Amino acid sequence: MKKAELINQIVTKKSLLTIGLDTDLNKLPIGIEKSWKGVVEFNKRIIETTEPYAVAYKINTAFYEWGGVAGWDALEKTLQLLPSNVLKIADAKRGDIGNTSDMYAKTFFETFDFDAVTVAPYMGYDSIKPFTDYTDKWTIVLGLTSNAGAYDYQKLKTEDGKYLFETVIEKAAKLGTENNMMFVVGATQSDYLQIVREIIPNHFLLVPGIGSQGGDLQAILATGLNQDYGLLINSSRQILYASIDENFAETAMDEAKKVQEQMAKLLI
Repeated sequence: MKKAELINQIVTKKSLLTIGLDTDLNKLPIGIEKSWKGVVEFNKRIIETTEPYAVAYKINTAFYEWGGVAGWDALEKTLQLLPSNVLKIADAKRGDIGNTSDMYAKTFFETFDFDAVTVAPYMGYDSIKPFTDYTDKWTIVLGLTSNAGAYDYQKLKTEDGKYLFETVIEKAAKLGTENNMMFVVGATQSDYLQIVREIIPNHFLLVPGIGSQGGDLQAILATGLNQDYGLLINSSRQILYASIDENFAETAMDEAKKVQEQMAKLLI
């Protein structure tokens, strides 16, 4: 999906919503078989009811990889269920070098044909470039994350007085363009979002952490929006597990609609 197509979806749906399909086989609701077949059925019903409100879906590969062949098969079937008018993100957080990185890029951009994949940048340029060589795909670089461990490295000060995450974003941004690179910035990091925007004013940001993780939607939009909207706001558990009853899909739809309506008001 090209940048213009993504922007068109945002305008059409009045939404920045990305739904994370972090589907836990052990948390499937009443009426859904706790199996990989059940995972696919659950994802299908979630996608069908929430698609009018979402511009992207993010499949966290860890929730499928642990199942081996059956898990990978469920991932592929879920990917095939996604409509053509949404951005399809593999949340894989790959971060290796050389031929290994080449193979990771080939896996997610050719074998599975995702539109985008998340990448860890801390091994340097050669952990990113094999992905950005796919100019018609999106490389989503981890910039500033929401987890407590972000303080261990990302917020360390370097000799020039900058945070380490600033240097990482500055260098990584040179390896791609505004049309094929995004950055992850956690929703609970809104106090630092202005710093990020000063470095990359025109890139899209993937922002996880609203809802159950405590991110403030209004604060994120106030600082993070740009002329192209420039934000994808991810919600996973808040929507996926809005209900564990048989009406889970309708409840997920209601929750997605609620988030979309909040966004629509703030986008005016």
